[in-house]
Amino acid sequence: MKRSITVKLILAFLIVSVTGLALASGITYWLSVREFKRLVFNQARDRFVTEATIYYQVNGTWEGVLDYFNLRESFPQPGGGFVPQPDQQPFAPRSGGEQSPAFAFLLADAGGKVLIPTGQFQVGEIVSHAKLSQGTLIELNGEQIGTVLVIGSSSPLGSLESRYLSRTNQALLYAALGAALVALMLGIILARTLTHPLRDMTAAIHAMAKGDLKQHVSVKSRDEIGELATAFNQMSADLDRLNRSRRQMTADITHDLRSPLTVIGGYVESMRDGVLKPTPERLNTIHAEVQHLQRLVEDLRTLSQADAGELTLNREPVPPLALLERMAKSYNHLAAQKKVSLEVQADPDLPEIRLDPDRMTQVFGNLVTNSLRYTPGGGKIVLTATQEASGLVFSVQDNGQGIPAEALPHIFDRFYRADPARAQGDQSGLGLTIARSIVEAHGGSISAESEVGKGTKVKIVFPLA
Repeated sequence: MKRSITVKLILAFLIVSVTGLALASGITYWLSVREFKRLVFNQARDRFVTEATIYYQVNGTWEGVLDYFNLRESFPQPGGGFVPQPDQQPFAPRSGGEQSPAFAFLLADAGGKVLIPTGQFQVGEIVSHAKLSQGTLIELNGEQIGTVLVIGSSSPLGSLESRYLSRTNQALLYAALGAALVALMLGIILARTLTHPLRDMTAAIHAMAKGDLKQHVSVKSRDEIGELATAFNQMSADLDRLNRSRRQMTADITHDLRSPLTVIGGYVESMRDGVLKPTPERLNTIHAEVQHLQRLVEDLRTLSQADAGELTLNREPVPPLALLERMAKSYNHLAAQKKVSLEVQADPDLPEIRLDPDRMTQVFGNLVTNSLRYTPGGGKIVLTATQEASGLVFSVQDNGQGIPAEALPHIFDRFYRADPARAQGDQSGLGLTIARSIVEAHGGSISAESEVGKGTKVKIVFPLA
C-alpha cells in the first residue's frame, strides 16, 4: 500500500509531539507530587514541633506528652493543630493501657530519651548523639528541650491532599490531550506546506518526461526545499536551452553539410553530363569544399570526444614564448596580407608548462583566425603570456570591431555566430567551442572581454602545480 510523505510527516510530528508531551507531563507530575509531599510533610513536622513546644511551655515538663499526642491522633482538631482553651485542663494524660496510634515523628528529650516512639524505637530508649544531630531541635527561651526525628517514610497523604494531586493529574492529562490535538493540526499544516513544492515538482517532472522540458515551479521558501525547487528550475531551463541548442545545432550541421555538398554535386553532375569541363579551377573548388567537409567532420569528432571525456592529450613541457612564436610564424603571412600587425609579448624566463602542443596550436589558431577575420587593415593582434597569482595566463588581444555585450556570453556556444549575415563559407561556428573544450581538458579556463569598436581579448588561464 502506497503511503504518501504527507502521512509520514504527520505521523512523525504527532509521535514526536506525543512523546515529548508524555515525558514533560510525567516529569512535571513526578516533581509536583514529590514537592507537594515534601511540603505537606514539612508542614506536619513544623506543626508537630509547634504543638510539642506549646505542650512543654504549658506543662513545664514532657510528662504525659505521649498520651496527649495519642489523644490528638485519635481526635484530630480542625485545621490540623491544637490550641488549648483557657478553661480546659491542658493535655491530660491518657491511661497507659490503651492502644497508641503510629506516629510519623519521634520525640526525644534533651538527653536523647524517647518520649514519643516511632519505627523501631521504644519509649525510654536512648537515641545516639549522631542520630539526634540529624533531627530538628525544639528550643524554648534559648534552651534545648528536645529533638524531633523523622524515622522511615512519611505517612500517607490525606483525602484533601490526594484529591489535590488527582485534580493536578487530570489537568496535566487534559493539557497533554489538547497539546496533542494542536500538534496534530500543526503537523497537517506543516506537512502540506512542505510537500506542496514536491507535488509541483513531481507534476513538472511528469510533464518533462512527455517532452515539455520548459517547466517552472514556484519557490516559496529559502530552506532546503526552496533550494531544491530553485535547482529544479535551473535544470529545467538548462535542459530546455540544451534541447533548443541541439535542434539549432542539427539545423546548422545540415546547412553546413548541404552547402558544400550542393556545390560538389552540381559540379560533378555538370561534368558528368558534359555541360562543364573538369578544368583545374573547378576541381580546386570541389577540393576546397571537400576540405571544408573534412574540417567540419573533424570538429564534430573533437567535440564528441571532449563531451565523452575521451579527448586524447599528449602532454609535454612547452615554453610559453616558443608556443606563441610558433603561432606568430604560422600566421604572419596571412596577417601581412590583411595588413594587420601580429606581435608576441612574453618573458623568456616564464616556467615551462605541460601541454599538448598540437591541441594548443589548434586553440590559438582558432583565436588568431577570428581576430584576423574581424580586425581591419592597420589593426594589431597581440599574443601575450604572463605569470599571475592565478597561474600562467595566455591572451589573444585585437583592436578590431569587438563583440556586442548581449552576444559575449554565447560566443563559446556551438554554432553561435554573433553576426550570421557575415559568416563566411569556411566557418563552422565550432572553433571557439572546440577551443574551450581543449582548454578545459587541460584543466584551464577560457574567457573573453570585448567592447564594440575597441576590440576583443580572450584569456586562457592554466593553474601552475
